[in-house]
Amino acid sequence: MGLATAWFDWAVHLTVSPARVYELVLEAQRAALKLGSLSWTMMQGHGECVPCEHSLPHDKRFRSVAWQQWPFALYAETLLATERWWDEATSHVHGAAPHDLAKLNFVARQALDCFSPSNFVLTNPDVLNRTRASHGTNLLQGLAHAADDMMKVMHGRRPAGADAFQPGKNVAITKGEVVLRTPLVEVIQYTPATEQVRPEPIVIVPAWIMKYYILDLQSENSLVKYLVDHGYTVFMISWKNPDARLRDIGFDDYRAEGIARALHAALTITGAPHAHLVGYCIGGTLSAIAAAAMAQNHDDRLQSLTLLAAQTDFTEAGELRLFIDESQLAVLDDIMWEKGVLAASKMVGTFNLLRSNDLIWSRLIHHYLLAESEATSDIAAWSLDATRMPFRMHSEYLRGLYLNNDLAEGRMMVDGKPIALQDIRIPLFVVGAEWDHVAPWTSVYKAHSLFETDITFALTNGGHNQGIVSPPTHTNRHYHILTTPARDLRTDPATWLKSAPLNDGSWWPAWIKWLESRSGSPVAPPNIGDPSHGLPVIAPAPGCYVFE
Repeated sequence: MGLATAWFDWAVHLTVSPARVYELVLEAQRAALKLGSLSWTMMQGHGECVPCEHSLPHDKRFRSVAWQQWPFALYAETLLATERWWDEATSHVHGAAPHDLAKLNFVARQALDCFSPSNFVLTNPDVLNRTRASHGTNLLQGLAHAADDMMKVMHGRRPAGADAFQPGKNVAITKGEVVLRTPLVEVIQYTPATEQVRPEPIVIVPAWIMKYYILDLQSENSLVKYLVDHGYTVFMISWKNPDARLRDIGFDDYRAEGIARALHAALTITGAPHAHLVGYCIGGTLSAIAAAAMAQNHDDRLQSLTLLAAQTDFTEAGELRLFIDESQLAVLDDIMWEKGVLAASKMVGTFNLLRSNDLIWSRLIHHYLLAESEATSDIAAWSLDATRMPFRMHSEYLRGLYLNNDLAEGRMMVDGKPIALQDIRIPLFVVGAEWDHVAPWTSVYKAHSLFETDITFALTNGGHNQGIVSPPTHTNRHYHILTTPARDLRTDPATWLKSAPLNDGSWWPAWIKWLESRSGSPVAPPNIGDPSHGLPVIAPAPGCYVFE
């Protein structure tokens, strides 16, 4: 119904805009003539075509040299020209709702991706070359891979290689103890690795859409270990994977029973008056809400706030927002009401659609057509370890933030009172990622328009996960960074990008320096837990919630 409405909106407004129709016809004619000229020139043996030069930066389908030859270059150029034309056809249609145009564009893009020449044996030169070289055994092996994957899905087994990464064994291995367990969270305190630590603890709020250990993978790429090794006392929230019994847990319960409890535990154990709060993805959004609520109540226990790939204004929330309108939410509510939770597989499927080229079609080509074995990385294994969403929280979150944008527009209520991000006066460190499909960096950047405080913004290369999990040992990393004082004028993202210095390497060291400048002199490490205040050592990290 939502797609039909979007199509009708586009078609009607285009029909009554003859000048726009004429422009699109001319654009199609120009593209056809260019493709015809390209084909004739290449058939005569004059020159080559490089299709990837006309594709988006993250589109890797046509980067092989084999795609530069006729007729494969023509296949690729035809698809890319069609994509460009469709982008033009679903923009600048006077009177049509932007949300409907974006939805129609997204769905058409998905359809075009299905029919990409890279997906078929006879139109993919890399597959043809592999088939000739192996005398067709790659297709037989690919068929075996497909049958094996089908059996895994039918029996609920994880993909090959995913079981090689187990929390507590080779991921989530930073030493620590669970010092608080509630029906919603476990709070982990990590063991100090230095003789002295900064007095202010760091409380990390991960997203509850997935497990927390994206920030504590293996020792060489664990953000937690990096912080501990640099002299910080770190506390991590590990969220419970909810079932139907927690169907009525609301969005604000994650703040009150999650952030508030973890912050209290961290300050009680360390004896510090202030803490650094760090939020990732939806955990960052909630951290901003918690900080605003604390500011309104004159609660000054926060020393700083760090938001990692987290949005506070959802007007430019990317393609994920296309899945959300009132009619779609009503249907989703009905489905979730019956079961009490949103199944993890549905959330993973949605995220896969946002990057279908990388997460769906690329796998089809490499695993089934080229018969290449999949090497599962720690991040890939983590991404398969999905969680469920409680009915009430999911509904409140999507309606309040994605649909109504209540936080940015001052309608978000906490304890019966509206909160304002402008009340936050502590310094902010905000990180966006260039290729983030979940929280586009231009959307994350909108924090500049909402917070009236000093903002240090870092833009790193990579996506939603790889951009954040960016240890100094990784190669080919870079980031832009610039601080905007509270009283300075705010600029648009493009202007900011031109003025922000480019640095090679990981943004982690820059963040450490930023934290150090806002932390006290090192002191002796605190004890693990505090039984006298109801915070005993319960179990070793990573706890038990991470296994649910």
